Amino acid sequence: MMQLRNSPGEILDRVAKDGEVFVIERNGEPKACLVPVFFLLPDIPPDRMAREFERLNEKYDKHTLTVTENNELQIGILETAAGENIVLTVVLPHGYPQAAPRVHAAPLHPDTPNRWPDGSLPLFGDPTLWNGKGHDAVHALGLARQWLRQYAAWRRTGEWPNNKEIAS
Repeated sequence: MMQLRNSPGEILDRVAKDGEVFVIERNGEPKACLVPVFFLLPDIPPDRMAREFERLNEKYDKHTLTVTENNELQIGILETAAGENIVLTVVLPHGYPQAAPRVHAAPLHPDTPNRWPDGSLPLFGDPTLWNGKGHDAVHALGLARQWLRQYAAWRRTGEWPNNKEIAS
C-alpha cells in the first residue's frame, strides 16, 4: 500500500506495460489486486473497435463476436469453399492493432497445406508484415477469403495454386 501511495504512476505503468500484478494489503491482509486490463477484458482501444465494428457491419451482414477464454475478441463468419461450410475466425489479440490478428478456418481437410504450425492462416506472409495503421479485421477477412479460394482449388486439383492463378 505504501509503494502505491508513494508512486501510483510507476505502479500503474508496471501493471499496464509489463503485466505485473500487485496484491494490495492493509494491516497484513490482502484487500485488492491491481492487474492488467487484459486479465479481464480485451485490451484494444475502444475507438478502434468502434470503427472496426462499423466496417464489419457494413461488409458482413452475419458474423459473431465472442470473447475467448484469454479475453481476446474473436470474430466468426460462415463461408463456403469447395462445397464445404467453413467458419473463418479472426482473433484480435491483446495489443491489437499493433499485434497482428490470428485467422483460422475450420473444419479443414487434415492434410491442408499452407498454414502456420498452430493451424492459423499465413495471410500476411510473416506476421511482422501486418500494418496496424492500414490494416484491420475486415482486411484480414478479405485475405482469408482469398485463402479459401486457394483452398477450394487445392481440393479440386490436389495442388496449391499461387495468387496469380486464383485471380484469373
